[in-house]
Amino acid sequence: MNDEMLDYLHYLRVERGLVRNTITSYRQDLVAFNEYLNAQSINTYADVDRYTILNYLATLQAAEKAKTSVVHVVSTLRQFFRYLANENKITADPMLKIDTPKTGHHLPQVLTTDEVDRLLAVPDTTKKLGIRDRALLEVMYATGLRVSELVNLTLDELHLEMGLIQPLGKGDKERIIPIGEVAIDWLNQYLTSVRDLLLKENSSQYVFLNAHGHQLTRQGVWKNLKALVRQAGITKNVTPHTLRHSFATHILENGAGLRVVQELLGHADISTTQIYTHISQKRLTEVYQKYHPRA
Repeated sequence: MNDEMLDYLHYLRVERGLVRNTITSYRQDLVAFNEYLNAQSINTYADVDRYTILNYLATLQAAEKAKTSVVHVVSTLRQFFRYLANENKITADPMLKIDTPKTGHHLPQVLTTDEVDRLLAVPDTTKKLGIRDRALLEVMYATGLRVSELVNLTLDELHLEMGLIQPLGKGDKERIIPIGEVAIDWLNQYLTSVRDLLLKENSSQYVFLNAHGHQLTRQGVWKNLKALVRQAGITKNVTPHTLRHSFATHILENGAGLRVVQELLGHADISTTQIYTHISQKRLTEVYQKYHPRA
């Protein structure tokens, strides 16, 4: 089964041209599924039936996996078994009668502007890594970049003299994003006074580096952010994506149109962007309840 899984991942990379992060997420789902099959003494994918899939999904739900994670697993397995059927490696597709679970409506966590200010003030800018962290946070909040776009941002994608950056997003699609003066100032300070010190004898095209002069990873950003959030005294569950949500929500609340937000975030479908209108409406309701004398 492992060989067939590897063949599929190779197919995703070479034939479908999917990006590394997407393939990694598929691999994680399939490895976990294979481990389950091994524990059930199921040795070939041909022996997997609808009830095997349903039992596996039940174990994920019993383990309190997030609904979005379970939906992702179903999507991964659906595409994988369709591939096996097309390659004549199985005679019956067990996913044909498996429904995709409903995720429900979930509003993402958003920081208030006061919480953003507190978070941005935390890095110790008398130190090298403090300047890097301040620049990184300012860029994330000023542009709404995905964390993958942030860590893969290269020097060639910076057009700071024009107040723009040009990241490579999902599906290898480029987009142009304005970046504010405050973020530019901190980014320039990092680039001129810190980055070369981190780089030492190394060379790198990436903007944000770790203490050893190598490309900063998504895990590194997540770990640093968690520590900074604690120091800021913020009790919300903050992830790198929280700053992206906060960016979108705050510019929408201050008058930006939905189409503009869609372009800035790099959403292919505006329906993905519309979640932020629900957040803004929720905020309006909270303000009304708090300040209207007869609310």
